[in-house]
Amino acid sequence: MSAAVSRKNPLQNLPWKTCRLLMEFGSPLFRAAMRPNMTLNRRLLTLSDPKAAAFSKPKNGVVSFDAAVDPSRNVWFRLFTTTTNTSAKLPVIFFIHGGSYIFGVADSFGLDSSYSRLARQFSAASCRRLARQLSAAVVSVNYRLSPEHKFPSQLRDALDCLKYLDDHHSDDAFSCADVSRCFVVGESAGGNLAHHVALEAGELELKKVRVVGLVSIQPFFGAEERTESEIRLGRGPLGLDSTDWCWPTWRAVLPDGPDRDHPFVNVSGPNAVDISGRGYPDTLCFIGGWIRGGIGGGGTVSG
Repeated sequence: MSAAVSRKNPLQNLPWKTCRLLMEFGSPLFRAAMRPNMTLNRRLLTLSDPKAAAFSKPKNGVVSFDAAVDPSRNVWFRLFTTTTNTSAKLPVIFFIHGGSYIFGVADSFGLDSSYSRLARQFSAASCRRLARQLSAAVVSVNYRLSPEHKFPSQLRDALDCLKYLDDHHSDDAFSCADVSRCFVVGESAGGNLAHHVALEAGELELKKVRVVGLVSIQPFFGAEERTESEIRLGRGPLGLDSTDWCWPTWRAVLPDGPDRDHPFVNVSGPNAVDISGRGYPDTLCFIGGWIRGGIGGGGTVSG
């Protein structure tokens, strides 16, 4: 795969209250939750990720409700729709949350921007905000987590949500949605899953849903080979400490045996699936780079 890289954006100072604190102190929390035997302190992570309720009455111009896809697997999604433009069908944003595959839920506090400014700062893509600002129907997918559930459980769950939307597109609950204009969006681990959902959607024989675009926000990919930036930055918020910590999370989600060149992890490596002839949609990918500095040293990012 090839991509055109834009260098137009100037360096940006990281907000002290959000990005810097998350980078400096978020990783230790996740490391503390992940035990050496690849089990997880689920209670610790759950406490750090409060939930938000769905609202059937408009809240800041948006309503939401939950749709059960497979209760036996806890597979469901939350639909956010705007009430300000009911005359036209809304494009669909099929959103897949991040969390290193080990934490996060579709009803996470951070995905509901109606609560506070703080909630908005902890998610790159608040589903309620996306619905309101883009006049879209936003589907927030809840998938099973690792290490309790190995790959391809997460991908299967996301694809089942997409298939459910296709099977129930004519239901009153989805009457405002134009499922022929579906954009798959994911951040971090969700960005990885979004890539694979877009890749596999053409194999589902969908009747009405059409995936017309993919938006990957800092997608969580990897490889056995060190990148130049990993080596150059060394130890730091986005250096070797962080990328080495990613390996236990990959081991938690992958079946026993594969390394980081598994096609689920390394989507452009030697084992990657060829996207040609697969109906892979137009793609927008957001990435950023860290320049050493840390909290006290004025760290900056470029994107």
